[in-house]
Amino acid sequence: MEVNNTSGRRKTAVARIYLKAGDGRITINNKDYKEYFPTGILQYLVTQPFDITNQQGKYDVKVNLNGGGIKGQAEALRLAISKALVEIDPEFRPPLKAKGLLMRDPRMVERKKPGQKKARKKFQFSKR
Repeated sequence: MEVNNTSGRRKTAVARIYLKAGDGRITINNKDYKEYFPTGILQYLVTQPFDITNQQGKYDVKVNLNGGGIKGQAEALRLAISKALVEIDPEFRPPLKAKGLLMRDPRMVERKKPGQKKARKKFQFSKR
């Protein structure tokens, strides 16, 4: 089997993955995913696509992650894995789509505007 490569994004986090048949190892920036994501919730987010499609332990994932925070990175990785699984077998699309794992979350931080304190907050107005 060839290597599938896809990417997933969330806020400013970008996950580029290489998915191939293997024994279930997930390596993120040359570290094990349990070492990279220490909390159980984030580890669950990463393995969620495999749990939904009953593919635990069948694929090795090599990941390059950068940008954003730890939660955004986990969600970007989840999207990338979901997209790669659908590329391998289109039968996985309905269950992943029903759980909302194939949708990119477009919310990003709004930019700061000139002449303002923050994106929407203004400096205090003084009449005199």
